[in-house]
Amino acid sequence: VQLQASGGGLVQAGGSLRLSCAASGLMSGSYVMGWFRQAPGKEREFVAAIARITGRTAYADSVKGRFTISRDNVVNTVYLQMNSLKPEDTAVYYCAAYSGSSPFYTSKVPSEYGYWGRGTQVTVSS
Repeated sequence: VQLQASGGGLVQAGGSLRLSCAASGLMSGSYVMGWFRQAPGKEREFVAAIARITGRTAYADSVKGRFTISRDNVVNTVYLQMNSLKPEDTAVYYCAAYSGSSPFYTSKVPSEYGYWGRGTQVTVSS
């Protein structure tokens, strides 16, 4: 299983970025797919997740209304559209996956995700 995240970069506050997570070795539609982030000196935190089968989504309060997670099962890729970016969104962003049984539930706990990709850096300047 490999998860390859891309799309990070440097953007000014108020700008947008779209992160992609290409999955191989698993069908992304059959797994819970999540995005997490980790800023320097801080713990890894939940950002967004999309449930298997139903596509039900969940977001951290800090990104609700600004970020959108989506999935394209044809190309086995999960996206994170990030709008109205703020300097506090600066972090390394990671995509992750786990094979949960529920078609509705999405975990916000990093330890429940069994597969992780390498991160992509997002830097938002003020």
